[in-house]
This record gives sequence, structure tokens and C-alpha cells, in this order.
Amino acid sequence: MSHARFPDLSSYSKTANPLPPQYFGTRYDRSGAFLPEPGNTVVCHLVENTETEAALIAARARYLAMPEAGQIAFTPISSLHMTLFQGIIEYRRRLPFWPADVPLDSPIDEMTAMYAERLASFAGGPAFRVQVTEAVPTGLVVDGVTEADCAALKAWRNDLAEIFGYRHPDHETYKFHITFGYMIERLDDAAIPNWQSMLGEVAEDIRRRVDYLELRAPTFCRFADMNHFEVLKEFAVGP
Repeated sequence: MSHARFPDLSSYSKTANPLPPQYFGTRYDRSGAFLPEPGNTVVCHLVENTETEAALIAARARYLAMPEAGQIAFTPISSLHMTLFQGIIEYRRRLPFWPADVPLDSPIDEMTAMYAERLASFAGGPAFRVQVTEAVPTGLVVDGVTEADCAALKAWRNDLAEIFGYRHPDHETYKFHITFGYMIERLDDAAIPNWQSMLGEVAEDIRRRVDYLELRAPTFCRFADMNHFEVLKEFAVGP
């Protein structure tokens, strides 16, 4: 697989994409503080005290050292994870992001309890490995190392979609990622070349340090905001 040295950052440009960032004002404010936004999700956290964790912390530090770092609301290191399947969330109470057979005004806590019951008998899915394919201003884009890994990721998402009762519009094309932060303000065009260079170096450095990312088994989590993802259930991972 070939990797682009310089990522396309047009969507992060003030000129090319002048609209406010998607979650600004609901997920975080202009100061970078995260706002209440309860929901649930299925994620894979980093394995602690590993070369993967060290490589990602070093990458995150490169972002923080950029002059424009204040234009990003950074999540804490302890919350770093790869989202495997998007659950429901307070500010996304509409179809097809919600099960069609459940009222759209159902409290988040009740939805989380309902999913915990549904997931109690879920046996889990096949093992998979992922590697960084690209670094972007908000974090890392990742995908399966091999075709078998990609198929395993797809199997997990398909099974979870049946349990959760919906499929997002990007279900088949979803880009797996590890978020470092969210854009408060997009980048000036003059800053983009420096970001492209830094991001290309970050992606190459992570791939040099680790053949694949060391992730914990998928877990069903609830959250009050983007600062912490509370594990409710850890799933079994097959061969």
C-alpha cells in the first residue's frame, strides 16, 4: 500500500471550507473546553505502556507544538481510542443515526441500558490489526493492515449495526480514526504547507516505530463528553 507524503488538507482550509466545524458549539467551545454531549459507542483504547502509546503521544506532541495548535480542541491522552462503531449521541437524534423502532426522545441513559442488554449475549468478532494510513490535523486515519484485517473490521461493524438497529450513511465507507482533537478554527492557507510536512513526517514515524497499533479489545462505552469513555463491556476477540 502506498502512502501519500502530503495529505490533502483542503477541508481544513478557511478558504476552501469556510463553514464552522461540524461539532463546534455542541461538542466543544471556542476555548477548547468540551461540553456535555452524552452518548455511547464501541471503541478500542490504546494498550498502555506500549511502543504504540509512546508513538502516539509523541505524535500528539508534534501537533501541540505547531503555532496553530490553539485552533484545535485537544482530547486528553487517556481518552485516545479508535472508534469501531458509532453509537447514539445527544445531538444526533434523527434517522438513520437512531434505531427506527425507538422514540427519538428516549433518554440517553435508557438507550445505553437497552444496548447493554442487547450486547450481553454478543460473542464478539474476529481479531484484527490496524496501521496508520494518514495523519490529518484532527488525528490519525487508520485501516486494516491486510485484506483479512479489513474484512474483520467490516464483520464487526455489520454485526454491531444489527444489534444497534441502524446503519449510518457512511457505514460501508467509514474511515477508522484516532482523534487527537477537533478544529475550533480552520487553518489559514499559509499554514497548510507546514502542516502537510509535519503530518507526513508523523505518519511515517508511527509506521516506522510500530508495524501495527496495539489496541485493547473492543469495548462498549458510555460518555458524558469527549474527555472520558467509561467501559461497560469488553468483547471477546476471536482468532
